[in-house]
Amino acid sequence: MSRARSGCVLIVAAVMCMSVLLAGQERDRARIDDRYKWNLADIYPSDAAWRAQKETITAEIPSIRRFAGKLGESPQVLADALETMTRLDKELSRLYVYASMLSDQDTRASEPQGMQQEMQQIYAEFAAQAAYIEPEVLKIGKETVDRALAAEPRLTPYAFYLNDIVRRAPHTLSEAEEKILADAAPLAGSSQNIYGILANADFPYPEITLTTGQKVKVDQAGYGELRALPNRQDRQTAMEAFFKALGSFGRTYGTTMNSNLQKSLFYAKSRKYPSTLDMALNSGNIPTSVYTRLIDGVNKNLPTFHRYLRLRKQMMGIKDDLHYYDLYAPLVASVNLKYTPEEAQQHVLASMAPLGEAYTSVVRRAFGERWLDWYPTEGKRSGAYSNGGAYDVHPYMLLNYLGKYDDMSTLTHELGHTMHSYLSNKTQPYPTANYSIFVAEVASTFNEALLVEHMLKQIKDDATRLALLGNYLEGIKSTVFRQTQFAEFELRMHQMAQKGEPITGDALARLYYDITKRYYGHDQRVTVVDDYIAHEWSYIPHFYSEFYVYQYATSFTAAEALAAKVVAGDAAATKNYLTFLSSGGAKYPVDLLKDAGVDMTTDEPLNLTIAKMNRVMDEMEAILAKR
Repeated sequence: MSRARSGCVLIVAAVMCMSVLLAGQERDRARIDDRYKWNLADIYPSDAAWRAQKETITAEIPSIRRFAGKLGESPQVLADALETMTRLDKELSRLYVYASMLSDQDTRASEPQGMQQEMQQIYAEFAAQAAYIEPEVLKIGKETVDRALAAEPRLTPYAFYLNDIVRRAPHTLSEAEEKILADAAPLAGSSQNIYGILANADFPYPEITLTTGQKVKVDQAGYGELRALPNRQDRQTAMEAFFKALGSFGRTYGTTMNSNLQKSLFYAKSRKYPSTLDMALNSGNIPTSVYTRLIDGVNKNLPTFHRYLRLRKQMMGIKDDLHYYDLYAPLVASVNLKYTPEEAQQHVLASMAPLGEAYTSVVRRAFGERWLDWYPTEGKRSGAYSNGGAYDVHPYMLLNYLGKYDDMSTLTHELGHTMHSYLSNKTQPYPTANYSIFVAEVASTFNEALLVEHMLKQIKDDATRLALLGNYLEGIKSTVFRQTQFAEFELRMHQMAQKGEPITGDALARLYYDITKRYYGHDQRVTVVDDYIAHEWSYIPHFYSEFYVYQYATSFTAAEALAAKVVAGDAAATKNYLTFLSSGGAKYPVDLLKDAGVDMTTDEPLNLTIAKMNRVMDEMEAILAKR
């Protein structure tokens, strides 16, 4: 029942918001105004307080064993056991959230890394001590569980959990076997941990010379900005240097990924799943057809994606071939949308008005009470996320804010996660508060859709309107097509491992390159995918979280379907959506979305998104025709 970090990690540029990357900007965390930094003291007032609580909870972990062999004695004993497990898990989650976010502030600092590693070990010990619970629940049987639920009101919050244990019976092992798997957890996370340190702290990122003569480092913090530079030669130089540098470490990245894949295979085989995909999706009771249907549907709609790429080429005024290094440059070069954090807050709050004052008042609290860490600093983790794991406190958000429209969109995206966590934690008891990753991206993408609608109502001039419509299409490109491209690569990669085929950096690069060329129409000269793009796979940290990325695409299509009703003023749809945000994990994710008004087992959500994409391109082409 351990609560995973809520939200997402987006690879966004990590540079200061109102400064141009190449001009040099403040990166010293100590010199950033406190109002732009999160306040971790809301969790624990100091590291010393964290350590004291850690020692207290660690000492209590063995207490969960006192119920072993006794769960079937009475409903009261079962309730006592589950309440003890829940209390410990809740406190461990709070401890882990503090340690992980402290580490994310500066990935170079060894003490927070050590704190995080301590928590991984303690979590493993907790899981090992509690490993008997699920096998024992299965042993006492469904009838006993049903009678206990009827007799003991304290078990009501655990009804979904207990019934889900029964559903997963074919994949639950003996107590001894479950303990072995739990004990292996720290080892199982090694590949991801090694990748994180290499990519964020130790990698020797290259330095390039721009056409201006200026020398810049193409690291995790700078790549996102450099690939969007207006000068085409600079974009090419930056992208080529970045991915060739990654490729020079292909043997290392291939080895860490192979380790990760072998870990997944080990767990899938141990739990008697036919594949790692079945294992990953079964936790949320999601049919594997949802995954494969997405890949098939997106491939079927690649002509629409290629239409967008041709439109991008036209808008950029490129006379020869569109290249992969052109895909992040501004569509409308004359429009430079910039927003201070305060301006972004105003726009975001206004866009959320359809969800009501109760919703927006919490967002104001997030801004005013330092739930956000805005700016990039030396050693800070790249990207953005929302973490709702401190159940009794409030969610937190990590940003790397640039001040561009994309960054304002990232802000509202992470606030979607934050509000999902806040409302679920407030409404649900701890056992059902944590929502599935499958639904996690719905709330965030929903907020992005609201922001686009709000901004389009404010802006009427053609150039800026083109920029915003183009940004919406970029969202579809990056979230539906690109993430599905990742999902297909990931599936093929896991299938290679399952067949016993070699998993090397070269093999993965060949696979990634072939898939990327197909998605971007390389053979049709829609987009030239240069050979160094083969190494992009090693830039994507999500591949170390099995079968995560497809959920960005499914969530985007679900959010589009739901947001359209809310924006149209459908009061019932708005109520259903807010109920969805407050439901946590009280039902399986596909069922939660059905209640909210969208069926993810069908093609309808993707078809609606593709139809809207074509309508947006129609409007953009009409504007271009006028000009």
